[in-house]
Amino acid sequence: MHGGSRRGSHPLADEKANGRGTGPRAAQPGPAPDADRLVRLLEPVVHAMNMDLEGIRVTAAGRRRVLRVVVDADGGVSLDDIALASRELSVKLDGSAEMGEQPYTLEVSSPGVDRPLTQPRHWRRAAGRLVVAPLKTRASGDQNGNGAALAEGRIVGSSERGVTLEHAGVTREYSYAELGPGRVQVEFGHFDDSAGDDDLGEED
Repeated sequence: MHGGSRRGSHPLADEKANGRGTGPRAAQPGPAPDADRLVRLLEPVVHAMNMDLEGIRVTAAGRRRVLRVVVDADGGVSLDDIALASRELSVKLDGSAEMGEQPYTLEVSSPGVDRPLTQPRHWRRAAGRLVVAPLKTRASGDQNGNGAALAEGRIVGSSERGVTLEHAGVTREYSYAELGPGRVQVEFGHFDDSAGDDDLGEED
């Protein structure tokens, strides 16, 4: 069984240090865990909590590995949601051998505002935000200083097929096929402090 402690932050990090491998006969680092296998292992656990698994990343930190898991949901995720996900994922990992024998730390977080918008659910959850996205063709749209075509505006609607942006009083619909990864623009003072607290996310 892995043991560990939590440290207060949002995203909340649930540190799970594998107790094995800390003595003079510590195991040498084995092969890196397979991300696809971890997704298959953990995604059902996240879905059971009505959340989406947005990303998994394994990195090395000295003799320890760090497993970063990013989760999200409609309406965002709270600290309690993160804590619950951390506990449930810990239990699942404890019952598997996917992380190997090397000690590791589990960190569960929500996406940061710099997370690219690449899926319909990402655009839906950014409703009301000011965003910018490259257009895959230069037939229309504004242009930046490099001459690249951009779609820019506030998200006023979205569906499984596309998104509606409002810019300077004009609304326009874009299909996701027209857009590259969207980026939320930081607007100081546009959202209240309570909304901002839930937007802190993983550095990626």
